[in-house]
Amino acid sequence: MARKHREHISIRQDLEAAPFLLPFMAVFVVFIGYPLFYSLFISLYRVTIYSDFYDLFGTMEFVGLGNYVRIFQDPVFLWSIFLTMVYALLMIAPGIAMSLALALMLNRKRRGFALLRSGFFLPNVFDIYVVGVIWLLIYNPKGGLFSVLLHWAGVHGLADSGVLNNPWLVLPAIALVMVLKNAGFGMILFLTSLNNISSSIFEAADVDGANPWQKLVHITIPMLKPTILFLSITGLVGSLNAFAEIYALTDDTGGTSVRVLDTTLQSGRISGYHLFKVFNESMYGEAAAISFVLLGIAIVVAFINFKVLSPKD
Repeated sequence: MARKHREHISIRQDLEAAPFLLPFMAVFVVFIGYPLFYSLFISLYRVTIYSDFYDLFGTMEFVGLGNYVRIFQDPVFLWSIFLTMVYALLMIAPGIAMSLALALMLNRKRRGFALLRSGFFLPNVFDIYVVGVIWLLIYNPKGGLFSVLLHWAGVHGLADSGVLNNPWLVLPAIALVMVLKNAGFGMILFLTSLNNISSSIFEAADVDGANPWQKLVHITIPMLKPTILFLSITGLVGSLNAFAEIYALTDDTGGTSVRVLDTTLQSGRISGYHLFKVFNESMYGEAAAISFVLLGIAIVVAFINFKVLSPKD
């Protein structure tokens, strides 16, 4: 009887809470749910700029999984996925390492450290496109700061051509921009996590004779795994969706051209930028299919991250 009474109270509480959830559910259905299912729908059709989006079964040609088959046979798409994985490796791990280093360095109550924390966080507030334009000036081979430093170091050939015009360096150069931009955000998350670690754990380690490196490896980093997991997943999503930084830093060219297996490809055409170009060419069904493939990749890699980085009980 007591169990049935508790279940009755629980159901009644759920019903009482339902009206308060309706505004959120309405916004979710209109702005997220409907576009998601509509995108899945048009990924099964050949949809162009001449299609009537209000006559779903009139001008749209049903192709089933044809769009998915087509993109996996497209060397440009496969190349974009490869470049995205390279870009993610260049951006995520160094970004987490830099954020953690900043957090460990500034996790002290000293004069001026609050100003330093604000300064490192400030680039995260700027729009990605604005940051890209600023770094485009820095990387400019004609008088840019980076070019001046390369000349000073004696690397005249690279200084004159520019790193963004080098097919081997364009992705590392863009990844460096994003690491520096996002490091402040990761730093704030790590600072919050560090302050939540009980000082008694470090005191016990001091009693046991642990040195700073041992405390970092065996205490600090394991306790920061949830934050590392969060930054890994958000970094992966950012890599798959990266567009504005590529658009700005390559001047909407996708990087210099390279020859791969007798195919001319762009050295910076990662998946987010490739999706934009496909959509811009009015191949909406194919663009929708690409977006769901990227979603599937994100889910698989996020699942692997959860398995590897989730704290063990």
